[in-house]
Amino acid sequence: MEYSALRKMMVENQLIARGIKDQRVLQAMLKVPRHLFVREEDLYRAYDDMALPIGEGQTISQPYMVAKMTELLELKGDEKVLEIGTGSGYQAAILAELAREVFTIERIASLAEEAESRLRQLGYDNVYVFVRDGTLGLPEHAPFDRIIITAGAPEVPEPLKKQLADNGIIVAPVGSRYSQQLVKIEKLKEEFRQSYHTLCLFVPLIGEYGWND
Repeated sequence: MEYSALRKMMVENQLIARGIKDQRVLQAMLKVPRHLFVREEDLYRAYDDMALPIGEGQTISQPYMVAKMTELLELKGDEKVLEIGTGSGYQAAILAELAREVFTIERIASLAEEAESRLRQLGYDNVYVFVRDGTLGLPEHAPFDRIIITAGAPEVPEPLKKQLADNGIIVAPVGSRYSQQLVKIEKLKEEFRQSYHTLCLFVPLIGEYGWND
C-alpha cells in the first residue's frame, strides 16, 4: 500500500475538511507513519476515520481526535509535555514532532515496552516512557507546559493540575465512563479557565484519581 498517499487523503478528508487549521499539526499528521502504530491485522485500515484496537482493551485514537487534541494544546516547539496514556505511542510521536520533550505514562507494561521500542526505532529520542498510574502524573519531572490525557476521566485529576506550569494548558476528555467532551484548561497564575469542545468517547482513565478498573 502507498501509505504516504493514504496519509495525504487522511489529512485532507478527515482533518482539514473538519476544521483543523494548525499547519504544524497537519504537517506532523502527514509525516508520522500511523500504520506502524497499529496491529498487523489492521494495517489496511490504519488511515481510516476510526479508533482501532491495539490490545489489552486499549485503542489508538481516531486521527481527527489526535489532531483536534493536539491543536488545542497550542504547541510552539519549546514545550515540555506530559501525556497520560501512551497506548501504541502514536500520539506521543505526533507530540514529539511539535514539542521539545514528551513524558508519557502507560499503566500497562506490555504496551509501554512496545511503544518505547517503536518510538526509539523511529528516532524519537525526545520521548520518555514511564509505567505507573497516570492519574498521579510525574511530580519529579514537573512542572509541565502542556498535559494531554488520552483516556476518559470523570474530572481532570488534581495532581495533574498541580503539575501544570503557569500559562500551561491541559486537554482531556471529561465526562461519564461512556461519553465525554474535550475540555481545555488554561492556567493563568493560580486560576484555571475552562472551555469545552468536541464530544468524544475514549477508553476509561483507570487510576487513583480516575475510574476503578
